[in-house]
Formats: sequence, structure tokens, C-alpha cells
Amino acid sequence: MSTPEQPAPFSAVLRAASRAEHEAAEQSSFMSRLLGGRLGVEAYADLTGQLWYVYRALEGRAAELAEHPVAGPFIDRALMRTEAIERDLAHLRGPGWRDALAPLPATAAYVDRLEWLAAEWPAGYVAHHYTRYLGDLSGGQIIRGIAEKTWGFARKGDGVRFYVFDGIDNPAAAKREYRAKLDAAGLALDDIERRRVTEECKRAFALNGAVFRDLDARYPLSA
Repeated sequence: MSTPEQPAPFSAVLRAASRAEHEAAEQSSFMSRLLGGRLGVEAYADLTGQLWYVYRALEGRAAELAEHPVAGPFIDRALMRTEAIERDLAHLRGPGWRDALAPLPATAAYVDRLEWLAAEWPAGYVAHHYTRYLGDLSGGQIIRGIAEKTWGFARKGDGVRFYVFDGIDNPAAAKREYRAKLDAAGLALDDIERRRVTEECKRAFALNGAVFRDLDARYPLSA
């Protein structure tokens, strides 16, 4: 419960404010078809390839952001996904996976936004950090289980390593600690900045949803 002197926990504010955008991304046609078994492993590989661009941008300035008073507490080596994605892509598409990979237009826009935020507005970068990594620790685990069952990947093995956090023994505790960091960040920001970060959180889900729409267009529905 919040009071005029003590605002609502920032983690709860972000979650409530972005619920509609979050649900729209989760329920996209592409993800519904992929997780429903109506698309093949190539579509899963396509998604993984686009995520490589996103996480490379998200993690590219981590060393610089580690010293930032707002973004710094969120920089955690145990969360970083780029190396795991690269291992998955080598498994899914072979050692030359980079040769045929290109960002979709929505992915390129997403990357541009992440790179700008990391350089110019680290508080806004936190909104994207939250939507990605807390999602990976939550719904991402459901995706991992479905992928293992649908395409026969070894449990927590190559192909799904993106969703495996080897450095985190207790995901539930890690998520609680992450939300505590969000709450602390919210207390460090003024009202205007909190509203800006909240809007950026909604934008993060919208950018993610745009990537799903671009992917969906690659796999038109059967006539």
C-alpha cells in the first residue's frame, strides 16, 4: 500500500502500467503459433537470431553502465544472454550462422532504441532491462519447456541455453531481488522521471511486439 509520502513500489507500478502491452506481445500471432506447435524449428531459430541483436545491444555497454547510479545495480553477469544465444544459434544453424543472419526492420528499430538509451538515458535503459530479463526468468522458462518437448532439445541443453541461467540457483529469489532493485530505483527518481521510465517500459513491450509481427509475416497462414 502506498501513501502520499511513500509512492507505490516501482516494480508494481511498471507491471500494472504495462500489462496491456505485455499481454499483447505474449499473445501475438507468431508466439501463439510457435508455442502451439504450428510453426517449425526454423521459426524458433529465426526468433533466436533476432534476439541475438537485441541482447547484443542490451549488453554492449554493460561495463560502462555498471558505474551509473540508476542503471548500475542492474548490471549482473549472471543475467547476460549473448553468449548463450550464440551457442544456441550454432546448434540450430551451424557454425556459419552469422552469414545468413540479418535484423528485421523492427529488430533494427529496437536495437537503435536500446543503443540510444544506453548512451543517453540509462534510466530508460532500465525499463528495457526489466522487460527482457525478468521475462526470461519467468515466461521464458515456459518457452524453454515447450521448445524442449516440441523440437527434442536436451533439457537445458543446446538450443534452449538462452533460457538457462547457470549463475542463478534460485530464480524466485533472483526475481525478488530484481524487483527490490526496481523499487530502490523508483525512490531515487523524481515523479517526472518515474513517469518517463514507465512510458519507456510500455514502449519496450511494443518494440518486442513489433519484432513478433515482422516474424509472423515470414510465416503466412496456410490458405
